Amino acid sequence: MSSLFIAGHWRSSASGLRDDVINPANGEVIEAVDRAGADEVEAAIAAARAAFDAGPWPKTPAAERGKLLGRVADLLERDRADLGRLETTDTGKTAREGLLDIDDVVSVFRYYADLAGHDLDHDVLVPTPGVRSRIRHEPVGVCTLITPWNYPLLQISWKLAPALATGNTMIVKPSEVTPLTTIKLVGLLAEAGVPDGVVNLVLGPGGEVGTPLVTDPRVDMVSFTGGLATGRTIMAAAAGTVKQIALELGGKNPNIVFADSDFETAVDHALTGAFLHSGQVCSAGSRIIVERSIHDDFVAELARRADLVRVGYPLDESSECGPLVSQAQLDKIERYVEIGRSEGAQLRCGGIRPTEGALARGFFYRPTLFSGCDRTMRIVSEEVFGPVATVEVFDTEAEAITLGNDTTYGLAGAVFTTDVERGERVAEALRHGTVWINDYHPYLPQAEWGGMKQSGIGRELGVTGLLEYMEIKHVYRTIEPAPPGWFTG
Repeated sequence: MSSLFIAGHWRSSASGLRDDVINPANGEVIEAVDRAGADEVEAAIAAARAAFDAGPWPKTPAAERGKLLGRVADLLERDRADLGRLETTDTGKTAREGLLDIDDVVSVFRYYADLAGHDLDHDVLVPTPGVRSRIRHEPVGVCTLITPWNYPLLQISWKLAPALATGNTMIVKPSEVTPLTTIKLVGLLAEAGVPDGVVNLVLGPGGEVGTPLVTDPRVDMVSFTGGLATGRTIMAAAAGTVKQIALELGGKNPNIVFADSDFETAVDHALTGAFLHSGQVCSAGSRIIVERSIHDDFVAELARRADLVRVGYPLDESSECGPLVSQAQLDKIERYVEIGRSEGAQLRCGGIRPTEGALARGFFYRPTLFSGCDRTMRIVSEEVFGPVATVEVFDTEAEAITLGNDTTYGLAGAVFTTDVERGERVAEALRHGTVWINDYHPYLPQAEWGGMKQSGIGRELGVTGLLEYMEIKHVYRTIEPAPPGWFTG
């Protein structure tokens, strides 16, 4: 089956190259997909450019574009079970997580379907009589949308829904590790009636396929979610043509626990924050910072409960944590655990790969907790992106804030306390794009998402996520005969 979608048609790679997509739970091939070559990348860019410059989509009334997004949401709900199972099989997240992801994707499409009908254009009051000054919002143009492997369907929805709502055309490039649900989504877009050339899909490694999608002058914007190193490369490459960019580059997220917090709630959310999707979450609360007076009890209980987490086959409903996404990711986590040991951190639980039964064939790793950590350690300062959490200790509120902000990243963080005023103070002081108080991980389509510092540029979701895909134009019109110009003779 062809898996590249260009100018409204499915096609195969002219090179005949295909890449295997691996099930991380057992190492088996799920299916093989086409790898785009230079010809397919060129065709995708040309199709998106033609669809924007000469096609109907940018001029389609915003309310009509919103109706199409609503139809996509309906189709996603129709295929919810199949899409959830495929997302689980492709990424290794549990079946429950896979279904919740589909529900979240539906919510994103419905939110932007509604928002598309809201006219953001407005007049500016001008003291000069006989003048109309108007601010218009127009689509950016051709957008390259590049997504990561951990939340493939959710992350593309955060980009694609607002980009479509605002009349752009696009080339979508998912991670080559987990492309399957993105392929399905593009099929649903075609079924919903997206005009030819508006959405184009290419597959393959970033270095081969992604680079021309960033550097080509016919592309007006690049939106990327992924690692910091790749984000820096994209930012530098896009500078050659001064493209608009939106970058979400991960984080090393502090979870601050005060002694007056509800102990059980804080432990429960520390587990969720650190080990959801085996810690393969950009906002994972992998850096746990605990007040000294409860530190020992908190670490002991956290380690006890982490040891009870049921790591298993993701489609088994009893499993609470699935495998890592790939052998390369498993190797990376094992290296970081050894780094933690060598740095003098105390291993409290995990630190091993389960090998019993069928788990030996997959990329599984036990939830791992280190205590006795400080901010000089690599496992504290670097984004591990796996089921590895560290614990630091603090004595004062000011110290907790200092520790929480002592990172090159600034994506997300949390504070647990029963003192309402303290919670608000600490949340305000933390330099992170999202801060939860007495909770961890919830997000809303209506609330902007993104990071400060080296966690990225721009925002996704919310009204700002829509504006990322729009250019703002000022139209100044003199209605009455214009006064004399500067030069009169």
